[in-house]
Amino acid sequence: MIPTAVDILWTHTWWSYAKSSELPLSQAYHFFNLFEGTAWFVFCVLVLVRRYRQRRSRLELWYAIAFFTFGLTDFREAYYQQSWLIWVKTVNLVILFVLRHRVLKDLYPGSRLF
Repeated sequence: MIPTAVDILWTHTWWSYAKSSELPLSQAYHFFNLFEGTAWFVFCVLVLVRRYRQRRSRLELWYAIAFFTFGLTDFREAYYQQSWLIWVKTVNLVILFVLRHRVLKDLYPGSRLF
């Protein structure tokens, strides 16, 4: 069956995790996404701790939520990579970049990394 444009853009499953897979790349992709999702959760916690200590803006809460949701998408990606997930991750990443720019510009103008 030939995939349609709708299938390719929205519903197609590109990869799925098989626990019994002998492919080392499949296992590496799975565990990398689990690690990456955990890292995004750590960033979320770091932003929340900074917010709790300095209480500068509610914008940091949205920044933490964006990190949290990006971590959730990585946990999903560890098991299934689907077209809709790629779109959600892309939108979430754009939101993260916009929020990062705003937080650094408005709240921490002297900082470049954190």
